[in-house]
Amino acid sequence: MFPGGGQPNMQALLKQAQKMQEDLAKAQQELAAARLTGTAGGGLVEATVSGNGELTALTIAPAAVDPEDTETLADLVLAAVRDAGAAAQKLQAERMGPLTQGLGGGIPGLPF
Repeated sequence: MFPGGGQPNMQALLKQAQKMQEDLAKAQQELAAARLTGTAGGGLVEATVSGNGELTALTIAPAAVDPEDTETLADLVLAAVRDAGAAAQKLQAERMGPLTQGLGGGIPGLPF
């Protein structure tokens, strides 16, 4: 049912849908441009991801490299990437969450 029991104003609905589409596109562009950093080992390993969660850079300090202990280095890299990914998910929720609430709680296939 529509408020007042009448017919929906199609022009207003279309305008609202167009605004939502524009806002979503803008938020997606902002996410793609954003860069978030995660670290591990007190900064020995640093991972940078886009707001979309794509790994864009990985920095490993020479002190983190021990040829006898590659497992620790692998753990540090994984931890830094996960830290950066968590920051990206948080940013996605902040930017996209308010825009998708009116769509029944989210868009299928998106992580928020």
